[in-house]
This record gives sequence, structure tokens and C-alpha cells, in this order.
Amino acid sequence: GEALMLTVEDVEKRVAKIASKAGDDETAHGLEDDLWEEVLHHIAKGSVFSRELATAALKTKEIYFARWCA
Repeated sequence: GEALMLTVEDVEKRVAKIASKAGDDETAHGLEDDLWEEVLHHIAKGSVFSRELATAALKTKEIYFARWCA
């Protein structure tokens, strides 16, 4: 079935969780990647809240942790 609609509040909660994991680079980066992927899927599906979801998700860039490439 269709995934539940992602809300700005959901994204904000997940950004807060990422911030709480900032001391664990690998975990924080994985959570950030997962969040951004989910937001992109909702944007691609034509969410009427695309701008708001993207703005909320981009707040993870204000959180300091190492973002490594494998």
C-alpha cells in the first residue's frame, strides 16, 4: 500500500534524533541519508508540502558530525 504521508513534524523529530546522535558519526550520517531519501521520495510523488519537507530536512546540515564517503 501507499506509505503514510510524511509531515514536517515527522521530519523535525527525525532531525532532532540525528542531532542526538551527532557524537556517533556513522549512525548520524545513516539517519541523515535515510531521512533525505524519504523526503526525496515524497517530493517525487508530488507532495504539496515539498518545499516545507525539504527545508526541514536540510536543517541536518547545521548539525556537526563527520560525513564520510565509502
